[in-house]
Amino acid sequence: MTATADAPMAAAAAPPRTARGTTLDRAFEILCFSAATLLLTALAGLVVSLVIGGWPALSKFGFGFFISAEWDPVNEVYGAAGAVAGTVISAALALLFALPLAFGIAIFLVELCPPILRRTIGTAVELLAGIPSIVYGMWGLFVFAPWFAQHIQIPLMASAPPGSLMEKLVAGIPNGAGIFTASVILAIMILPFIAATLRELLNTIPATVRESAYGLGSTTFEVITKVSLPYIRTGAIGAVMLGLGRALGETMAVTFVIGNAHGFPTSLFAPGSTIASTIANEFTEATHELHIAALISLGLVLFVLTFAVLALARMLIGRQQTL
Repeated sequence: MTATADAPMAAAAAPPRTARGTTLDRAFEILCFSAATLLLTALAGLVVSLVIGGWPALSKFGFGFFISAEWDPVNEVYGAAGAVAGTVISAALALLFALPLAFGIAIFLVELCPPILRRTIGTAVELLAGIPSIVYGMWGLFVFAPWFAQHIQIPLMASAPPGSLMEKLVAGIPNGAGIFTASVILAIMILPFIAATLRELLNTIPATVRESAYGLGSTTFEVITKVSLPYIRTGAIGAVMLGLGRALGETMAVTFVIGNAHGFPTSLFAPGSTIASTIANEFTEATHELHIAALISLGLVLFVLTFAVLALARMLIGRQQTL
């Protein structure tokens, strides 16, 4: 009876255990808040600096800067439409080429690959993601572009009927450099990112989900298409947008093989330019204030374009989560 009566008194006399913990929690909360605030401040500062730096070009050309494809530093006439079109077309084609392969690689590694090869192939895919972009660009310029011109571009141009749609699609300078070549290089670059992300998403599916589907008599194809892929569809959207964002902002690899010609691309094999390649090619040579402002305005356009892609991804993910 005495021990029972003394227990509440001992508990009441014990020093508070949360004093130090409360202080550490408060300091940790302030640190995390400061980090988030610093990130938002840096982002706002970036936008403001781009707007201020590009304002001379935006104020002179107005909305015409975004719809004109004329880029003439000699006469100081600048338009972003050609570079924007090249950026969007090359990134879209790269995503079109890379997405089926990425899904195939991820599904093979998780669902079909023999265990003895799974680690080796997975490591090879991850190593591809670590290759610098300039290496891809040099390989594309000195190896892929000549091969592509000799074995694909020239035969297609020679076999295209005069006046046909195919002739318009494959028209261009037969040197292998152009929108299509840049898209292929971009597809190779973003492929390991998408494939590795999709593989990790597929590995998060509980084994009981697959086993239940197999237990109901489903085939491997049915398990993949009706169970695995719907299970990860929200995360898969994020993986696709991650690859698209990398393709939109890629610089050096595209600069090597796209041809760097201003204006709207007239065919798949025609030379073109992207926002990033235009800035990389001309920023060090820009001497006039208006030229520098036009290049900074291109950077602002690329920022807005990337932000729009991320916003679209968030909207799609939010819609999937509500279904």
